[in-house]
Formats: sequence, structure tokens, C-alpha cells
Amino acid sequence: MNAGDILNRYQAGDRNFSGLSLLEVELIQADLSGANFSQSDLRQSRLGRTHFNRGNFTQADLSEALLWGADFSDALLGQAQMRDSDLSGAVFVRALLVEANLIKAILCGVNLQAADLSNALLIEADFRPSSDQQTNLNQANLARANLSYAHLNGALLVEANFSAAKLCRAQLGQSVRPDAPKTDLSQANLQGADLSYADLTGAILRGANLHQADLTGAILHQTDLTGAILPDGTVYA
Repeated sequence: MNAGDILNRYQAGDRNFSGLSLLEVELIQADLSGANFSQSDLRQSRLGRTHFNRGNFTQADLSEALLWGADFSDALLGQAQMRDSDLSGAVFVRALLVEANLIKAILCGVNLQAADLSNALLIEADFRPSSDQQTNLNQANLARANLSYAHLNGALLVEANFSAAKLCRAQLGQSVRPDAPKTDLSQANLQGADLSYADLTGAILRGANLHQADLTGAILHQTDLTGAILPDGTVYA
């Protein structure tokens, strides 16, 4: 099935494209809102600026796809494969990406407002979302990921793995809004992470592992470090 077939079926009212082989399909700036691509093979597809809001991509394979600027608002992407995909500037507002595979994916400027990426794989990803999004990254694996200058104010990062990740100058503190939630890094693994000049103002790091982490110039104003393992191996009382 090619791009023309998909668009013709969609315009005729068909929304079910589940389980199809759509390798290297090109759908630029199309509107496929509400379509079901669950378990479909979309590897190496070019889907820039296409609207997939409210769509279903559960267990779909989007590896090595070009998805820059695509709109996945309110979409279902549980266990989706997006390894090595370019998601620059994509929109995932309220999207469900539980257990999604985003290893080595590019997520610069991505909008993850209220998105759920719990237990997602973001190993070695270029993960620099825009700010104040209250993203759920509980238990996500961000080992060796590049989060330099990333904005994760108010994010849920409980038990997330940031081992050897680059968090230089990252914004991990509480937003300036008086009602803003605190960034929760409770029990997070930050062993060997580069947190130099990162802003952790008001963040919760209870029980976090900061062993051998670089905190040079980091802002720790009102940061809760209760029970955290400090860079020198001591435990903060």
C-alpha cells in the first residue's frame, strides 16, 4: 500500500490501517487524525508535519522514521518502536508512550506536555524537550542520553535511570509559577551523570544516586536530598 492508497481510503472514511506493511511510505503534511496504525510497519517512513492526533500506534514500528513536526496529541503509542527516529519539534501532548522504544531517537524541541513515557527506553537519545511540561518519565531509561540544556521542570522522574547522561545546564527545578509542581527525581539513578550548572531548584532527589556525578556549578537551592547518595559516596542525612 502506498501513500495515495492511504489518503484515498482515509478520505473515504476508513480509519483502520492496523497491521499493514508501510515501509518507507511518504506522507508529508497530511491529515490522518484518528487513524489506527497499531502494529503496522512504518520503518524509514517520512511523516513530517502530518497530523496523527488521537491516532493509535500501539506496537507500531516507526524505527528510523522522519517524524519532525508531526502531531501525535492524545495518540496511543504504547510499546511503539521509534529507535533512531527524528522527532524534532513533534507534538505529543497527553500522548501515551508507555514502554516505547526511543533509543538513539532525536527529540529536540519536542512537546511532551502531560505525556506518559513511563518505562520508556531513551538510551543515548538526544532528549531536549521544551519547558514546563509535567511529563511522566517514571522508571524511564535515559542512560547516556543527551539532555544538555533540556527543560524538564515539573517532570515526574521517579526511579528514572540517568546513569552517565549529559544534563549540563538542564532545567530540572521548579518553574517560576507559584503553583508549579516540583521536579520529582526520587530514587533516580544519576550515577556518573554530568549535572554541571544544572538548575535543581526545589527539586526532589530523595534517595537518588548521585555517586560520581558532576555537580560543578549546579544550583541546589531548596533541593530535597534526603537519603541521597552524594558524589563522594556519602549519604545525605
